[in-house]
Amino acid sequence: MNIILIGAQGSGKGTQAERLAHSLGMHHVSSGDLFRKESEAGTEFGKQAQSYFDRGELVPDDLTVAMVLKHILSDKYVHDGVLLDGFPRTIAQAKALDQGLLRVGRSIECSLYLEVPREELLHRLSGRYICRAHQHVYNIETNPPKNPGICDLDGSELYQRADDKGEAIQKRLDTFFNETIRLLDYYEQQHKLQTVNGNQSIEQVSQSLIDAVQGCRK
Repeated sequence: MNIILIGAQGSGKGTQAERLAHSLGMHHVSSGDLFRKESEAGTEFGKQAQSYFDRGELVPDDLTVAMVLKHILSDKYVHDGVLLDGFPRTIAQAKALDQGLLRVGRSIECSLYLEVPREELLHRLSGRYICRAHQHVYNIETNPPKNPGICDLDGSELYQRADDKGEAIQKRLDTFFNETIRLLDYYEQQHKLQTVNGNQSIEQVSQSLIDAVQGCRK
């Protein structure tokens, strides 16, 4: 089964993607992680993507789609489902993904939307911290580390991203609610959308997502 997890920044999407992929025995594929790995490895994809990052620009759809398809259509994933996190972000990316999967007889069977009110997203993002080593996510109120400022998993320093502050937060949320949110209609029309209340405890959201996946299978 191939699944897409949709959610605004601060919705808990990264945390829930890891938990859900583990529960279902799937590969968790984060577009952000793929870009970082390609950049660190010095691949052509990585070099091209980094040039956009350095200018503070979004990576173009064609480059993003090519990189993601390269990974999820590789031998590593051929016999297992994938859980896509952070991709697609636009209708154009979603259509290109469908076309790429169709060429090898695969498709997206389920899309899950983590619904959280904008006011709550703003509140969460203002308290979000990320570890420098592997980008594990914490929140000083809802998911604090055992030791302040230190990642529980790898002991690296926690920091707050520049785009999790002030006007940058508003701009990121504007992008989601003006653009990415359109994916809901796209997958609803295909009868592949399940909406989950993301304004619950981490454990409750995890269980709701598992239940939603079962709904996709019916």
